[in-house]
Amino acid sequence: MVIDQELLLQSKSSVDNFLDVIWMERGLSENTMQAYRSDLYFFSTWLARRGGQIKLTTAADILAYLADQNARSVRTTGRRLSSLKRLFQFLVRENIIAEDPTANIESPRLGRPLPKSLTETEVEQLLQAPDSNIAAGVRDRTMLEVLYATGLRVSELVGLRLDQINLRQGVIRISGKGGKERLVPLGEVAVAWLEKYLRSTRAAFFKNDPDATLLPSNRGKPMVRQTFWHAIKRYARIAGINKPMSPHVLRHAFATHLLNHGADLRVVQMLLGHSNISTTQIYTHVARERLKNIHAEHHPRG
Repeated sequence: MVIDQELLLQSKSSVDNFLDVIWMERGLSENTMQAYRSDLYFFSTWLARRGGQIKLTTAADILAYLADQNARSVRTTGRRLSSLKRLFQFLVRENIIAEDPTANIESPRLGRPLPKSLTETEVEQLLQAPDSNIAAGVRDRTMLEVLYATGLRVSELVGLRLDQINLRQGVIRISGKGGKERLVPLGEVAVAWLEKYLRSTRAAFFKNDPDATLLPSNRGKPMVRQTFWHAIKRYARIAGINKPMSPHVLRHAFATHLLNHGADLRVVQMLLGHSNISTTQIYTHVARERLKNIHAEHHPRG
């Protein structure tokens, strides 16, 4: 079917206006904005193929769209519906449409799966997997040490600049989601690896003058998230860790291990950069499961 370009342009105009406003109002991260943009442009294209317009969208259109997507998970469907709900709430608020077609459509219920994590032994095996005799290995070991020591999001890790670290004080200054800043302690081991990396290795990645990027790619450019994601999976294989692996798993391990060793939930919340403690509370379930397993294994009546 040929898409009516005029209808598609009208749809995209509404989406663009919404994205501009929500970015200014909420200060969302670039990754979140990209997710909104992808979901909403995909919907506008789908709608235009049917000869529809965003301003004339009905609840039946929304339900048909969600059914057509054949999402792999309830979470994906929920995210797509959430993007549409925000868009149509904005259009009602701006008096562009009279009624919100998503108002009576309930989001799918999500379970609360426990975050995948690693044992402390597995983390140690992972940290030792890079070859510290080569420049890339020293850089990668440093990245893994910093990630486990701080619980940074992978986007925060690969985006680190030299002026964000203070080795004398042993802290990193992070600008997280919504532009909120936090100071995160590094710990002695991560500081030692950063010092070694900065002293003997970092310059090797730059053909010309180094820029402010702390942890560049092999080409001397800022590293993208996917590059580090592939690296951590490779190191997990080298370490013999047969679990689904991603940078976020080390973030989970950071939080879980802190709680296992008695850290306060509010402290973990601040270190992770969670705006709401309910996001952090899922880690208490992980720690509780570990306590139950230890009890079952060692208690005579476990």
